[in-house]
Amino acid sequence: MNRFRFLNALLLLVLSTSVVAAQARPVIIDTDIGDDIDDAFALALALRSSEMKVIGVTSDFGDTTLRAHMIARMLASAGVKNVPVGIGIETPPKTKFTQSAYAKGDAHNLAQVDAVDLILKAARKQPGKVTLIAIGPLINVGAAIDRDPEGFRKLKQVVVMGGSIHRGYSDAKVLGPSAEWNTRNSVEQTRKLLAVGVPVYLFPLDSTQIRLPDAVRDAILATPGQFSVDLIELLKEGGRPSPRLYDAVAVSHMIEPSVCPTKPMRIDVDDKGYTHEVEGKTNVNVCLISQESAFLDLLKQRLTKQ
Repeated sequence: MNRFRFLNALLLLVLSTSVVAAQARPVIIDTDIGDDIDDAFALALALRSSEMKVIGVTSDFGDTTLRAHMIARMLASAGVKNVPVGIGIETPPKTKFTQSAYAKGDAHNLAQVDAVDLILKAARKQPGKVTLIAIGPLINVGAAIDRDPEGFRKLKQVVVMGGSIHRGYSDAKVLGPSAEWNTRNSVEQTRKLLAVGVPVYLFPLDSTQIRLPDAVRDAILATPGQFSVDLIELLKEGGRPSPRLYDAVAVSHMIEPSVCPTKPMRIDVDDKGYTHEVEGKTNVNVCLISQESAFLDLLKQRLTKQ
């Protein structure tokens, strides 16, 4: 009898593990990694979460080749293999590449994979299944829509860190909205995304300005392994020991949506990059309030996991 119960329990464990693996949702992460440190934490969170399967990472904005090298080094550090890195459309640099020393330390011979092609091929290969997580200006996103709008519409959804509805760059919640960095550097591309017909989930400044507390940071960095060593190096290069984790909040939606619940809205983007709530048919799902403690617990749990 005891043996029978043991075998039953073992079978249930195997089946539950299989279900979790089967439910891992394919994602592509489009990132301007290398300036602010939050992109690195966002990528780390995605790689350490079984709810999603990263099937590609694309570099975005500025020196996209150097950004691609940084991505390749982070993937190797995390022990992740066979994930293609797409090189995005290069643009004139507008900010300092603070983590360039780390990126230049990458020894990989990068395959010349076009970021836009990577996104579109993945969407067509798995129609209705792939989520694109865009945590930089939407340069590659706009180019993908221009190149193959029908293929782009085969994406399941697009998760975006961008915009500012009621709250801008400040801890003072009473202040008004800002022209958020990602949106103001891709106004036309953002408009195209909102009009193309793919479900969009937007995580603006209102809900993403969560700082990394010292205690959570120290726990993550004390975790044994090369990945933590790399995060220590990146934090030093970034120069902000307690950064805001804008992009990681957006990624958390794919793990536990209740961390940053969304509601349908209609958003328009003006020429200066401000995002305005307007009347009319909804075109986006927006998270205005996040659960800070739940997010930080999730981040700590995933990034201290052995």
